[in-house]
Amino acid sequence: MPSNSSRITFPAILDFEASGFGSSSFPIEVGVVLSSGQRYCALIRPHKTWTHWNSEAEQLHKISRSKLVECGRPVQEVCAELNELAGKTALYSDGWTHDHSWLIRLYHAAAMAPTFKLSPIEAIATEQQLGCWDDTKKSVQQNLGVLRHRASSDALMIQQTFIESRRRAEVDCARLESATNVSPVPRVNDSLASVYSPGSVLKSKVN
Repeated sequence: MPSNSSRITFPAILDFEASGFGSSSFPIEVGVVLSSGQRYCALIRPHKTWTHWNSEAEQLHKISRSKLVECGRPVQEVCAELNELAGKTALYSDGWTHDHSWLIRLYHAAAMAPTFKLSPIEAIATEQQLGCWDDTKKSVQQNLGVLRHRASSDALMIQQTFIESRRRAEVDCARLESATNVSPVPRVNDSLASVYSPGSVLKSKVN
């Protein structure tokens, strides 16, 4: 169990949407929600070296490449704003394997380095939280009423899932602890029970 999880009330979350999956994919949108609740979101204009595009991924995030070219922000601008926003804050992701590779790709294209560290949410979540993570995330999405596969909405959903899964885990632990602390019903001593059994009483009267 992570020793520092109890000190993190609202973890700062980063999430990417991307052109697809695989080594050639690139980030197209980034969303961040800080512990304070401050949120950031930006479409990312594809760098000239980024050519990969997956139509199935587009069906999920609903962002066309032409929209990115028209409305996206230059990679240097996005990286500078992320550094200013996050500073030295630790950011977390629930899809770290992909998000970390897209973060590296983004900053490499900008010839910059992030001021913050991106870590997997598993580094601060307990086993109990992870055990109920998927179910909790579904209920959080329903309660928030947000669309999935948009970076800022997903970042908020991940943060709220962390909070709610911890609450559920604490409730379950308290319930289990309460159950284990209930004193068991004492068993009557077998020898004592035989003294007061109907047969022994009858035998005593006959004698």
